[in-house]
Amino acid sequence: MTIMKMSNRISSFQASPIRRLSPHARSAVKRGITVYHLNIGQPDIKTPQVVLEAIHNYNEPIIAYGSSEGYERLRNALPAYYATYGVDIKPEEILITTGGSEALLFTFMTLCDPGDQIIIPEPFYTNVSSFAHTAMVELVPVTSRLEDAFALPPMEDLEKLINPKTKAILLCSPNNPTGHVYSREDLEKTLRLCEKHDIFLVVDEVYREFCYDGEQFTSILTFEEYADRVVCVDSFSKRYSMCGARVGTLVTRNKEFLNHTLKLAQARLCPPDIEQIAATAALGTDPSYLIEVKKEYESRRDFLVEALKKVEGVKTIKPKGAFYLIVELPVEDAEDFATFLLRDFDLNGETVMVAPAEDFYATKGIGRRQVRLAYVLNKEHLGKAVACLAAGLKAYAEKGA
Repeated sequence: MTIMKMSNRISSFQASPIRRLSPHARSAVKRGITVYHLNIGQPDIKTPQVVLEAIHNYNEPIIAYGSSEGYERLRNALPAYYATYGVDIKPEEILITTGGSEALLFTFMTLCDPGDQIIIPEPFYTNVSSFAHTAMVELVPVTSRLEDAFALPPMEDLEKLINPKTKAILLCSPNNPTGHVYSREDLEKTLRLCEKHDIFLVVDEVYREFCYDGEQFTSILTFEEYADRVVCVDSFSKRYSMCGARVGTLVTRNKEFLNHTLKLAQARLCPPDIEQIAATAALGTDPSYLIEVKKEYESRRDFLVEALKKVEGVKTIKPKGAFYLIVELPVEDAEDFATFLLRDFDLNGETVMVAPAEDFYATKGIGRRQVRLAYVLNKEHLGKAVACLAAGLKAYAEKGA
């Protein structure tokens, strides 16, 4: 059989560190092993009943193409939601996307020509690398560190990276994968830097509901004086535990940006119809739902951090938001260890799956000893997962790895 050559673009595309160990996990399950998935942000929280009812009650005779901008009822409903965060936004300043992922890809393609650059604090959500690669955009990292609680690096570190190819700075707050929440002062300083160099500030706010210990969330959209250079990426996935629905938003007051982004939206015709109806219903969820979900994640965070403190050689910090944390392990190669956990180890028929963190960094060699954990399971399962991690570390050391 002839082996046909594929493109250099796809050959150099990285496999997702969140999912690339999945074959080992499936193999473990076939062997009868229970796998606790802390590798991916798939919550076990129930989707709001009003969302499921909206799907069950869908009775249109034809699932037709919708508007490229998104379902009108959803766009009209969103300003009231954003108003709860002090944001005054109009329906025409919102583009509905197929998840926050598409919103990021559209942003890259709208702002950047091939070879242009976007500055991003690392570690960052690893799939951003894939979106950048697709758009032929170069990500320029500025490193935040575990010992500094992954705080935003000094402005001078960001500024020295800016050059004529720089089109934007990209932040995520609350942050995936670190859980750091950028302060109003952080955002304002970054906006002033963007204004000075005439570039955009793009902020992924997907986890805005999940801020802990009284930490105050500040939306980038509250800085109306910088409206011409602000783009907000958002999603329904994690907020309402509806990850598979793939509904996101791109929000900006920059009309030229939206007009150009609409060309990309028209090329993919429309976002998914039924899912947008479900998302519209989600906005009518009783406020107590998100209050209780936040409390649950905060409780899980506290439990997981305390459990990890008891594992010899492990380093982490207590994150202020989202539902992830970065853990440094007493191993030289976290991916090799993660593979070992799935392929060669079990504790009473159980093991844990983690996401190696090296590919959450753009700088080679950083994060090789780190993993990202998602506290999206109940505390009983989190406890068992940490027990597997601790026992796995001992077995891995004894193996001489």
